[in-house]
Formats: sequence, C-alpha cells, structure tokens
Amino acid sequence: QSVTGIELAEKMEAHVRQYPVDFVTAGVKTLKHLPDGSFAVQLDDGKSFQGKTVIVTAGKKSRTLDIPGEIEYTGRGVSYCATCDGPFYKGLDVAVVGGGNSGIEAALDMAGIAKNVTVVEFMPELKADKILQDKLNERNNIKVITNAATTKIYGEDFTKGMEYKNRADESTHELNIDGVFIEIGLTPNSEFAKDLIATNKIGEIIIDENNMTNIKGIFASGDVTTVKQKQIVISVGEGAKAALGAFDYLLKEY
Repeated sequence: QSVTGIELAEKMEAHVRQYPVDFVTAGVKTLKHLPDGSFAVQLDDGKSFQGKTVIVTAGKKSRTLDIPGEIEYTGRGVSYCATCDGPFYKGLDVAVVGGGNSGIEAALDMAGIAKNVTVVEFMPELKADKILQDKLNERNNIKVITNAATTKIYGEDFTKGMEYKNRADESTHELNIDGVFIEIGLTPNSEFAKDLIATNKIGEIIIDENNMTNIKGIFASGDVTTVKQKQIVISVGEGAKAALGAFDYLLKEY
C-alpha cells in the first residue's frame, strides 16, 4: 500500500508522541556553542533550549518564481518535485521550469509519464550537464524553450496554462498545460547556523559518516546536509544515523 510523504510524517509523529518527548512549533533563530560545551537553540518566539547535543534536520526549501498564480495553484497543478508528484500527470501535458540538472532530470522523468513535456529555461542555453542534454535530445515528446521568463500561471480549479515572455523580443506566449514543475533549485535551511557549522558553497551542512558536523556534538541529517540524494526514505535513514551518532557521542563524552 502506497503512502505519501505527509502521511509518513504524520505516522512517525504519532509514534514519537507515545513517548515523553516535547514538541515545539517555531522557527529557529540562532544556534550557539556555550562556554561549558553545551549548545543553546533560540526560537523565533523567544523560547530557548539548551542541550549537550543538537541534531539539525531543517531540510531545504524550493526556490520560487514569485509570479502570479504560483502560490494559488501549488498542489493544484504547480509542484516542486517531479519525483513526488509526477504520477498524477500520467498522459497529460506538463511544463518544467528550469534548464539546470534538476530541471532536465525532472523533464526526463516526466517524459516517461506525461504525454508531452515543455522545458522553459530563463537563460539563452540550457545549463544542465551534456549527458543529460544528450538524453533529452533522444526524447521525441520533450520541447525546449530557452531565453524565456515565466510570468504567470493560471487556471480554474486546477492549472490550465502558463504565460512566458521571450526575453529577446519581449513577446508574450502561452502554454496550455495541466501541470507545472518548478525545478530551479533548492535552498538549505541552514541560515541560522551558518556562523557556527561548516557548510559547502550552496549552504548544505557538511557531515561525516556518523552525521557529525565540524562541531563536536552537533549532528545533522536529511536535505539540509551534503548527503547526495534528496529523498524522504534517505532522510529517514539519515535521521536514524544522526540519532545513533549523538547517542554514541553522549556515551563517550559524558
């Protein structure tokens, strides 16, 4: 029996709530390393917590286009994950916004599901690796539009189309599509810890094989880290690794 990401998260939360674990819903403002070796986490609502270890599982957020219709049709034709939502568009016409690796990978995935796929790229040329572009050229149901700025997504109950502007001559065009996959990259939610924890050039937290960061006692897992594949099942396993790493650290250090 299939299970969605939301359903899996709800089931896992219900399981954890069987134990004496406190849940606090608030954004993290800062993470500090205290002189006694412990850590302090301050939340947006003013609350703070202190502990001997911290596990960061803040995930990533999708970059958005910030255009009319994007928010309104999210979940109703607008998606940020072809791997997650692609099967809902079997036999339909879809667009993928973004010509980088993630965009072309999404287009290739959707080419085997959807009827037709249109890739819309802002720059004059695709930015994806050559091997991905070569695979794209082998598909007869993928069309590529470059030098195009997506300006609007519209529909009724669900998405029916999108509008884009040709950046060369400023002309406006429309695509009649049933779904839009926005694949212009992800941003790690690591801003609150960037002054303390080492990150790579795109902000992903660098971890070792035990999920420990460069700061002893701070662990991280999931999409916020440098782990290669960004999938729910991988994040679940990485979370278990981080918890075991933190437990082992406490046994040895305290």
